[in-house]
Amino acid sequence: MKAVIQRVKSASVEVEGKVVGDIGHGLFVLLGIGRDDTIRDIQWMVDKIVNLRIFEKENGKFDKSLLDVKGELLLVSQFTLYGDCTRGRRPSFTDAMGAEEAKRLFEIFVANAKEKIEKVETGIFQAAMNVSLINEGPVTLIVDSK
Repeated sequence: MKAVIQRVKSASVEVEGKVVGDIGHGLFVLLGIGRDDTIRDIQWMVDKIVNLRIFEKENGKFDKSLLDVKGELLLVSQFTLYGDCTRGRRPSFTDAMGAEEAKRLFEIFVANAKEKIEKVETGIFQAAMNVSLINEGPVTLIVDSK
């Protein structure tokens, strides 16, 4: 499982001209689910995201987590994080999990996140989405459960 995590002042996702998810201060996460990912990867990644200390204390050091700041979370499924661009000019997505199983695991991921974070929003699985965000810092991290 791969995640691109961005600390944001605000973020939203739009489908067909309608906002389907939006948050204020918190984290925007693009989540890729690999063909070998399991419930264990979900549990590890949710725990990592909500406890990752990437919010600043008064001294400017990263010392607070999403839980500590009572931040919000916007999750967007992103199979293209598994795009392999090492050969040719067209990415290969053979390492991404198939859509049906990935959707099931994404829904489990969201449910697990909602157990820990008060406000969790999402995009729509497999929809063409437009994402808007204000990256705070900017702070952007890449996390891989493997």
